[in-house]
Amino acid sequence: MALVEGRRLSWVRLGIVLVTTAAVAFASLEGWRWFQDSRVKLSTDVWFAGYVDVTATPTLAFEEPDTTAEGAAAPNAVLAFVVADRADPCRPSWGAAYTLDEAEDQLDLDRRIARLRQLGGAPIVSFGGQANTELAVGCTDVDALYDAYREVVRRYSGGMIDLDIEGAALEDAEANQRRAEAVVRLQEAEDTEVWVTLPVAPHGLTESGLALVRTMIRAGVDLAGVNVMTMDYGGSKDAEDSMAQASIKALESTHAQLGELYVAAGDRRTEAQLWRLLGATPMLGQNDVVEEVFTLADAERLRDFADEKKLGRVSAWSLNRDRPCSNNWPDPTKVSDSCSGVRQAAGDFAAVLGEEREGVPQRAVVPSATPSPTQVPSPGATPTDDPETSPYQIWDPEVVYQKEERVVWRRNVYVAKWWTSGDVPDDPTIEDSASAWRLIGPVLPGERPQPTPKVPEGTYPMWRPGKVYRAGSQVQLDGVAYVALWWTRGTSPDQPSTADAPSPWRRLSAAELASASAEPGKKPRQRPSESPGAGTPGGG
Repeated sequence: MALVEGRRLSWVRLGIVLVTTAAVAFASLEGWRWFQDSRVKLSTDVWFAGYVDVTATPTLAFEEPDTTAEGAAAPNAVLAFVVADRADPCRPSWGAAYTLDEAEDQLDLDRRIARLRQLGGAPIVSFGGQANTELAVGCTDVDALYDAYREVVRRYSGGMIDLDIEGAALEDAEANQRRAEAVVRLQEAEDTEVWVTLPVAPHGLTESGLALVRTMIRAGVDLAGVNVMTMDYGGSKDAEDSMAQASIKALESTHAQLGELYVAAGDRRTEAQLWRLLGATPMLGQNDVVEEVFTLADAERLRDFADEKKLGRVSAWSLNRDRPCSNNWPDPTKVSDSCSGVRQAAGDFAAVLGEEREGVPQRAVVPSATPSPTQVPSPGATPTDDPETSPYQIWDPEVVYQKEERVVWRRNVYVAKWWTSGDVPDDPTIEDSASAWRLIGPVLPGERPQPTPKVPEGTYPMWRPGKVYRAGSQVQLDGVAYVALWWTRGTSPDQPSTADAPSPWRRLSAAELASASAEPGKKPRQRPSESPGAGTPGGG
């Protein structure tokens, strides 16, 4: 019986089988990943929030919706920066220039934040930044550091904070450990979401940045996300890459790094979860590196990428700079705090980066920010003002108000744009540009009438009835300081100002007096003279 010869092995067929098997396996793996991602419940909407330098001048009215172009996202704002106070490194301050109370008194920050919430936006307080002393660096006691964080979170009703760690603070391993321990306690006590903002290169986070994130994860911090500063790449950026291309590379690299960090921590995340954990913050227009300019075209490309990947957050440095520089700014390659250095209309970058990102950071809008039932009038009712609790005088149609004077009307605080009398602050039939009043924000819970600021005897010359005073003259009467608005003689500074008899005097505000006392030997800054004829739109 003859043996049947077996079929010889075909290497071509074997290759086809192996390739087919690999393709099927790959497709199955990709299908499983897609299935996993599609089942993941992502807890927050994607959102846009530009940074606002709170202490910069000129002051940006971040609480006003018309400070950005029409079509921009909800008016969220990342308020920068809370740092260590110069006199007490464990006391939080705004830019080392204002304590929290001083920011309320001189910047009206608390009320403006409340106004932002009225408009449906969310404030996010950012700690750190490039300048001054970061809290965890200056405050070496973990308990005191925790108290500082908690004080800020409770004061501004914040369910979300941003930790902008860069420069020397990023390299300080001991400070990074203190910060992580304090933040874990903060999350346990206040249910606070935490973003960390870090420098990045096209190849991803630096070793110091990776170490900081690793420290946070190991300490038990539940990170809401990692926001990378897609700016100032320097030599790490390929010369032929646009700023958008370099930023996309940086985000893709950081995405991979985050995946590795969480795998190492025993917490595997899906692709979608990792993208939602990422944020991008470009520097608008001219960057600190002269050759790097982030244009509106770069903004559009970065926005498209963020939308494609469902990036959790997009920010910008900064809303203060989202406007063109005037012709008085001689060198557009020199970075300005107040303009971008590129051709644009005011608010263009916010409109582009915020397009379709109308979400609001969920925990940043917390129940404590909602007025209590005793503060909210019933439907159809008119809010009533109580002179016993209103922080400023209640608006009176018979009284003349000078520029910068404040009133309370229907539980909101308004400031006069120019000389005005009889103009209702909340008249809905008048365009904002024509109204004599600007809404600052609501009367805050627990507020009481503001005491009239007093000055020590001899600070200014005593007012004398027979003396002639010209515009800008400063006097005091019964401890109250005044400035003359026009030529006057014989009219007492404390005489009520009415439409029939406008007062030529204006009281100096607490902020003006504080500004003067901060500079020894100087009197408060004088404002341009005003007269009753200035009570027309634009006249003030």
